[in-house]
Amino acid sequence: MLHRASLALGRAAGGLALALLLLLASIPAQAQFSKPRRQYVEYLVTANHADRNYATGEEATITIEAYKGGQALNGVKVYFRAGDEMFLPAKDDSVAFVNGKAVIPVGTRSEPGFRACSLRFTVYGKQYKDLVKLAFSPERIKPLTTNPKDFDRFWQKALKEAAGTDLNPEITPLPNRSTESVEAFLVKLNVGPGGRNMYGYLTKPRAKGKYPVLFCPPGAGAKKIDFSTYYSEQGYIYLNICIHSGCNPELSDDLYASARRVADKYERRGIEDKDSFYYRSVYAGCSRCIDFLCSLPEWDGKNVGVTGGSQGGALTIVTAALNPKVTFCSPFYPALCDLTGFKHGRAGGWPKYFQKRDEADGAAETLQYYDVVNFARRLRCPVFFSFGYNDDTCSPTSTYGTFNVITAPKKLAVTPTSGHWRFPETNDEAMEWMKGHWR
Repeated sequence: MLHRASLALGRAAGGLALALLLLLASIPAQAQFSKPRRQYVEYLVTANHADRNYATGEEATITIEAYKGGQALNGVKVYFRAGDEMFLPAKDDSVAFVNGKAVIPVGTRSEPGFRACSLRFTVYGKQYKDLVKLAFSPERIKPLTTNPKDFDRFWQKALKEAAGTDLNPEITPLPNRSTESVEAFLVKLNVGPGGRNMYGYLTKPRAKGKYPVLFCPPGAGAKKIDFSTYYSEQGYIYLNICIHSGCNPELSDDLYASARRVADKYERRGIEDKDSFYYRSVYAGCSRCIDFLCSLPEWDGKNVGVTGGSQGGALTIVTAALNPKVTFCSPFYPALCDLTGFKHGRAGGWPKYFQKRDEADGAAETLQYYDVVNFARRLRCPVFFSFGYNDDTCSPTSTYGTFNVITAPKKLAVTPTSGHWRFPETNDEAMEWMKGHWR
């Protein structure tokens, strides 16, 4: 009996010793393959003007400061192309890092606008890329689009036609998307003649009361719209929509893929004539979404906001200009601005008409009626306007020119290092600004 107990104890001690040896053996291996807490190569790009703003005629440079494992890079070449925004030369120039720094001459502009510099360098087979844009007298950028004499008459007619169709809202509760504090719904609205409809997600605070309404038009394309309770948690009745008929975001992926075909090449569909252009029903339909929100019994009867980014930023300005119920708006890096820019040899806005090809006959005339610049001229509500200099989708030349024509109360929030995206801090700033404009 005693012998068996001693044998068991010995086996246990041996097992413990083996486990300890395995643990000790694993420590060097874990250390050897541990996940790094920062990048091996780190770099920072700065300009010789900290705010990246220059007067026309001033020479601009950018400096890249780079380290590998904390040691300054030396001898590594930086290949770059510098020129007017979206008109970079085909051939690279190069400079080398010296004591961790490489200085690139970006040049200047004689006219207000933006210069750009694309750069790349390679360390241990890994390539690092960046795009930097610098502004020259941006507050003096003037858009190139013309303002048609019958612009207001054209849009009054379009709005009247859309209003002739009953919205006939279909509101379906979505308990699986609702939370303790927010109710969620799927909405279908008839926004114009010929069966034109828009689907969207509607969210409301659960607590009884009256609330501001906030409309969020979508970015470009026809992917499923995102669902969020964020704005309703902030005290809004919130609606975000898809602009394309029949695109119900609650469809299965297969069925949605079929439904979204209505949007193929939509940004150029019917562009040869102002009355047939796809965006005509989109612009009018967004205004009808405001009418729907203001028909809800929970609306506070006073506050109506619009916010969105890219195409959604464009539709934010358009909707606020077309519908007098809107009391504030917050567009981010709006598309569809200064649409004939490329036709005149200057960066234009998305979808970059005339950049790589001629458009259909009549396109230039049509685009005057849809250019966000001409809607921005007509804004009367306060505006929080934000974009980044490094945006290569919606050029800052086009967005800054649009901002400059706004005569309504406006605030500009520029983040020079951001591209076609925004920082969470800018979202927070916009939210605080919007709440500050509740009546």
